[in-house]
Amino acid sequence: MTDTRIAELTERATQAVALAKRLGASACEVVMSTSSGLSAGVRLGEVETLEHSKSLSLGVTVYRQQKKGNASTSDWSQAAVEATLRKALAIADFTSADPAAGLPDAADLAENIPDLDLYHPCDLTAEQAIATALRCEEAARAADNRISNSEGASVTTHQGTFALANSHGWVGANSVTSYSVAVSVVGEWAEKLERDYWYTSARCYDDLDTPESVGREAARRCVARLGARKLATRKSKVLFVPEQARDLIAPFLQAMGGTAQYRQSSFLLNGAGKRWFPEWLQMREHPHLKRKLGSAPFDSEGVATRDNDWVVDGVVQGYLLSSYSARKLQLKTTGHAGGVHNLIVQPNAGGFNDLIKDMHEGLVVTELMGQGVNAITGDYSRGAAGFWVEQGEIQYPVSEITIAANLKDMYRNILAVGQDIDDRASIHSGSILVDDMVIAGD
Repeated sequence: MTDTRIAELTERATQAVALAKRLGASACEVVMSTSSGLSAGVRLGEVETLEHSKSLSLGVTVYRQQKKGNASTSDWSQAAVEATLRKALAIADFTSADPAAGLPDAADLAENIPDLDLYHPCDLTAEQAIATALRCEEAARAADNRISNSEGASVTTHQGTFALANSHGWVGANSVTSYSVAVSVVGEWAEKLERDYWYTSARCYDDLDTPESVGREAARRCVARLGARKLATRKSKVLFVPEQARDLIAPFLQAMGGTAQYRQSSFLLNGAGKRWFPEWLQMREHPHLKRKLGSAPFDSEGVATRDNDWVVDGVVQGYLLSSYSARKLQLKTTGHAGGVHNLIVQPNAGGFNDLIKDMHEGLVVTELMGQGVNAITGDYSRGAAGFWVEQGEIQYPVSEITIAANLKDMYRNILAVGQDIDDRASIHSGSILVDDMVIAGD
């Protein structure tokens, strides 16, 4: 089925590119995609939501010399495709010429596209999805009598196929699937409430954790937060658990992105070739890992993805560039139109419990709140919750605090990266221990 759909989308996209050229485009890119999915949500043992989705889309980008126009439609009829192309060309006529605009260079486009094992269709019925969500929520609610309420459990599935073609004569296509099970519960103790959640996600449904294990983990995390206290304001070591460590690395990637660099809106402006991290720290990108959620054979422009060393011995090796941002900076694209693919922060320490012992005293952050990151200055201030550690052991939960520092200092003050790597996103990292952060509390 996927081979048939890929062939259909590839043919349609190629035909649309040819039509754009006949209508007067000097260059053109067409993306055609189809997707379907199922989402089931339950709460307190009752079905709350059940949604089936199915979509078709066509997006076109046309150029008249270096003037660019975009348009899209969900109608794949020949008349609608032609109308969409004409609209894009009309838009291009009203835009200003941009010397950096245009398709990627033909030499940069992917060849010999690898099979990354990203497509695992599963005919999950609505009844099966509901039953799975109910099992997950029931396990969470039954795990501890202090679980007093539920915000619900959900099961989601996604299947999609897309084809990208351009007027260089290049065409690439791919099919992907993804699945997830999640639950969020509320615990009560001493008339105070706390909430927490957990989830599992994968390309293949059979690779998911069991719904019962997801429910029990959500309950464990929720109950552990009961009795949370505030902290007095101080400076301390802070250990970011893997789910939050990703949020620590994401601003670095944004700052080293081509858009932030050419707009001069980066706290790491002109930062390539400089040491921003400890000498032992390494970050490597592996876009072609089989079955991973962050894997991709080519970026959203069709440029080949490849393994990259982004931080070597603490030194940043370069910028993450699309074709456009590369031209603005007079550099070459790195295949990052659309973002990073499986960036791995290499561990240098043991697991989570080892890091707790090594930090001896400090804060473990399990939840971050707010968007307090200044992309231009690097100032960092986020609401947080977690646990206080003394003598190498967790003592009690904490909440209603704020952690603050500057990201430049935070990166330089990384003491360790744990082996407890979370690979459920495009950034793969274990827990990250940072020295000398301000904790604002009472």
